[in-house]
Formats: sequence, structure tokens, C-alpha cells
Amino acid sequence: MTLLKEFILPRFAQWLIVIFVGVTITFIIPRLSPVNPVTETLARMQMYQNIDPEAVQAMRATLLDLYGLEGSVLEQYVNFWKRVLKGDLGPSLASFPLSVNQLIGVSIGWTIGLLGTSILIAWTLGMTLGSLAGYYPNRWWSEGLEKSLITVYPVPYYILAFVLLMAFTFYLPIFPLIGGARGTAAFTWEYISSVLYHGFLPALSIVIGATAHRFIMAKALTTTEKSSDYVQYAQMAALPQRKILFYYVTRNTLLPQVTDLSLSLGALFGGALIAEFVFGYPGIGTTMYTAINNGDYNAIMGITLLSIVGIATASLLIDLIYPLIDPRVRYR
Repeated sequence: MTLLKEFILPRFAQWLIVIFVGVTITFIIPRLSPVNPVTETLARMQMYQNIDPEAVQAMRATLLDLYGLEGSVLEQYVNFWKRVLKGDLGPSLASFPLSVNQLIGVSIGWTIGLLGTSILIAWTLGMTLGSLAGYYPNRWWSEGLEKSLITVYPVPYYILAFVLLMAFTFYLPIFPLIGGARGTAAFTWEYISSVLYHGFLPALSIVIGATAHRFIMAKALTTTEKSSDYVQYAQMAALPQRKILFYYVTRNTLLPQVTDLSLSLGALFGGALIAEFVFGYPGIGTTMYTAINNGDYNAIMGITLLSIVGIATASLLIDLIYPLIDPRVRYR
């Protein structure tokens, strides 16, 4: 009962506050822009044909109602919350009559498949290699790994992505330049292999940079834990080195690394923009880029809300998992 009242319920309350503030800010920011999406839509229509002024006014009223811009700001805010709670993100301004839900539904699977898999691989590699390098700092392979990954770590992601893109699509045309797959989507080896083939290069660029970051963190944590009294005692007791590394050192460095993993997965939709833009990958980042270029406010707000909910939910889940990982949280 104490765990529920003092640990779980406060975190649920915090999660609700974060969602409320995030949705409110998402509603306010587009309305501070000097660009009116309805006016822009009507202007684009009038560029190609002459429209009767009365028809323009009727169309304006229809668009204001359709995009949730009718009434006072307070009325718009209430209606916006009603739509959000129903899971209705409204129609896309640039891809009408498609809804924002449909746009996100088409692209979200590509992003989860690419970035989700890449982040999990990078986290596992970085944590394992960093722990080994921190526990055996004087080995030749440990020094080689550290020098290589420290060299890669400060390189901006887009530079690394462009280098790989030029190297393996232009100079050595091994991988495709753009796209997510070939052919019609189907549960066949031909289509699945096409997805893996198109996604390998963008995934590699993410894995290299993310592994370097997690390697440095894991190595620093392992080095600190290695000098702890209980590790020194275990070594004097002649316990096997493998047991000391995995049961004493790595297990005690797991908390901050699990936190890092959960936040990385939660921010997955926000981090998709650069990776997907560079490689022309049809995911949520490409959808966001297109929406920004076309002034599609509904799509921008929908993807932003998805990112906010993702990060907040990931933080909530990792907080709830903490008692399972660290007994000190359960018995505090």
C-alpha cells in the first residue's frame, strides 16, 4: 500500500500533468504563428481559378469548422481537447481528404521498425562493449574500441549519415538511395528482404552514433562501480571474473542505462526527422517534414502530440519498472 501511495500514484499524476501541459502548448504555439492556414488554403485555390466571393466566404466558414478554428480561442481549446480524447486529430490540410490519423498510421510502422530496432541494437552493443571495456581497461581491444568510438562520438549525425550515403550509394552503389521497400506490401520473403535491404544503411548510421554514446556512458559507470568496496571484496574472495562483471558491476549500472533506453524509445518520433530525411525513408519524420513545408498544422500538431505522449509514457513505464530492477525502491 505504501508503494502504491508514495511511489506509483504520484507518478501517474505527474504523467497526467505532463500530458495536459504538452497538449496545451501544442494547441497554443500554432495559433501564435502569423500564418493563417485557412487563408493560405483559399489563396492557393484562387491562384488557379476565379471563385465567386460568396463561395469564398462559404468555403472559409466550412474550413474553419473543419479544421477546428471556429469560435473563440477558449471554444477552440475545448473542442481540441474533445478531439484529442476521442483520438481524432482532424483532417490533413495538405492531403485532404486524408485525416492526420491516416497519415500517421501509414508512416508510423516504418519509423518504429527502423528507429526502434536501431536503438535497441545500439543500446545492447554500447552497454555490453562499454561494460567490458570498463572492466578490462588495459586490454588492446578495449583501448582500440575506446579510441574508435570516441572519434565517432562528436561527429554530428547528419555528417555521418551523408558520409555513409555517399560511400555506399554513389561511390559503391551497394544500397538504394531512397525508399523503404520495393513492390507491394506482403508477408513474403521477397518483400521482407527488400525492407531489410532498404533499411540497413539508415539503421547502420543510427547504430554507429548511438553505440558510441552508450559505450562512453557504460564505460564510465563500470569504471566507477569497479572501484566500489563490494566489488573489491568479491575479487578478494576469488569469485569468477564473469560473475563479478555481470552480477555485481553491470547489474548496478543498469538503472541509468535503462532510463536512457526508455527516453530514447519515447523520443523515437522526434528523432526520426533527420534520419528519414537524409535517406528518403517513408516514416513519421518524412511526414513531419512534408507537413512543415506545406503548413499542415493539423499534421504537425498530431505528430507533436504523439511525441509528447511517447516520451511521457516511456518515463512513466520506466519509473514503474524501477522497483523491479532496484530493490531499494521497493523497501524505501
